[in-house]
Amino acid sequence: MRLADQGKTVTLAGWVQRSRRMGGMTFVDLRDRYGITQLVFNESSDAALCEQANKLGREYCIQVKGVVNERESKNKNIPTGEIEVLASELNVLSSSITPPFTIEDNTDGGDDIRMKYRYLDLRRKKVRENLELRHRLTILVRNFLDQRDFIEVETPILIGSTPEGARDFVVPSRMNPGQFYALPQSPQTLKQLLMVSGFDRYFQIAKCFRDEDLRADRQPEFTQIDCEMSFVDQEDVIGLFEQMMRHLFKEVLNVDLPEALPQLTWEEAMRRFGSDKPDMRFGMEFVELADVLKNTGSFSVFDNANYIGGICVPGCANYTRKQLDQLTDFVKRPQVGASGLVYIKYNEDGTVKSSIDKFYSPEVLAQVKEKAQAKDGDLVLILCGEHVNKTRVQLCSLRLEMAERLGLRDKNKFQCLWIVDFPLFEWSDEEQRLMSTHHPFTMPNPDDIPLLETHPEKVRAKAYDFVCNGIEVGGGSLRIHDGKLQEKMFNILGFTPEQAMAQFGFLINAFKYGAPPHAGLAFGLDRMVSIFAGLDSIRDCIAFPKNNSGRDVMLDAPSVIADKQLAELQLKVEVGNSADA
Repeated sequence: MRLADQGKTVTLAGWVQRSRRMGGMTFVDLRDRYGITQLVFNESSDAALCEQANKLGREYCIQVKGVVNERESKNKNIPTGEIEVLASELNVLSSSITPPFTIEDNTDGGDDIRMKYRYLDLRRKKVRENLELRHRLTILVRNFLDQRDFIEVETPILIGSTPEGARDFVVPSRMNPGQFYALPQSPQTLKQLLMVSGFDRYFQIAKCFRDEDLRADRQPEFTQIDCEMSFVDQEDVIGLFEQMMRHLFKEVLNVDLPEALPQLTWEEAMRRFGSDKPDMRFGMEFVELADVLKNTGSFSVFDNANYIGGICVPGCANYTRKQLDQLTDFVKRPQVGASGLVYIKYNEDGTVKSSIDKFYSPEVLAQVKEKAQAKDGDLVLILCGEHVNKTRVQLCSLRLEMAERLGLRDKNKFQCLWIVDFPLFEWSDEEQRLMSTHHPFTMPNPDDIPLLETHPEKVRAKAYDFVCNGIEVGGGSLRIHDGKLQEKMFNILGFTPEQAMAQFGFLINAFKYGAPPHAGLAFGLDRMVSIFAGLDSIRDCIAFPKNNSGRDVMLDAPSVIADKQLAELQLKVEVGNSADA
């Protein structure tokens, strides 16, 4: 309701956010899904009704009838702040005990208590708006894809286990004792089968499940905008979904993305930023300094390093020793893993102060300044290490930390790009073998196929990730559609022909019936919503999320099941301690 509704008789229903008594008047803020409306109860016109209103407690569910009136004291902070409803009838639909936290934008409830009473937390405007944003994005995506001849197909939730990749959640089968379904990590093989079936443009808003350790942008169950297309190449896919993201940013945020987003190869992204999801909202690109600082015979730490790299932090030459010690402690944290930090301060007055100035001449430090494109007043921070990419990843953590300290990671600024040419394989120390960087159905770069026999670790993938503000929002690849090439991939990954057929025989056999070239990608809907909403975590854009231990504290899940259920499933549970697990 707005001022144009003045004089109308209306009926409203919702929850009491707060009430206040002022002389012979009682004011009640009524909250519903659409906002806050002020109700007015006047003792002089209806004393009994006013007395009834005085007994209302927070979160009482009520229905009110009254006339819309212009407010004398307007509240410009809410859309309904120019009007109020002069109540003539009040019906208490249900009472409420005192809630465990205030249901306000700035609540006094901590994460744990709000997750336990999530149904109350969802009444808060901020959380409700996140879910409304999620709904709007979903509708926009569906309409965009529908207008481009995509068909939405639901794929099964109960499938066979595919242990290649993240851990599966498994579900015992009562009718097939001793056997288990798995919950899908993605509909990957199923959507490929849809391509074989002739559904040349598929999409699904798909629930997916991964039994992994949690963090701010990860939940055990999550939602993907999952897509697949036939008879396309990499640029077709990138072009279409870049158009979709441009459409979403414009419609939801009124932000215009560039007509053509930049593309970086994985190798270039690692070299310049130490990350395959670089945050491009600010500079501080890496500068490699081995040619200046290595093999001088004066500083053994650098002489023995395989990589020496740094970042130039503008305007921070005035950092104190305490601040520099804090940065050193930061890079030494186990999460970062560096052994130490070197700094060079190029002061405003032209002097230079460095933690290595006793090892290097002013001329060498001047060369570093030139290479880093530093100016007077800037600070250069340097890391080194034995493993090139590992040290680059550490330097990336330092770059992001400095950007955070300097306020450069503006949530209202968006820098999107594509990362391409990923390695097809990566080495697993745990498995002591090559693993798929994405999944075993990713097409190798045709130029690199001869290397599959000799140097598979050098093979590039026809894969691509969509990155926004340092977050991987989506990713995909061209798929292998040739059965012999797929068999070669399985062989490199250590599958015997029998193991490959046991796990993926349905796909291998399908490829014998005229499989089309196909490709696809999936966007993380939860991550997408969190970026659009400016959130640090995906939890507040999911209606009923899990906590950091993977528990639903509201439902108290996971939980033990009754002995009768175990007997029906013919299962016996033995829980060992952590040493046995």
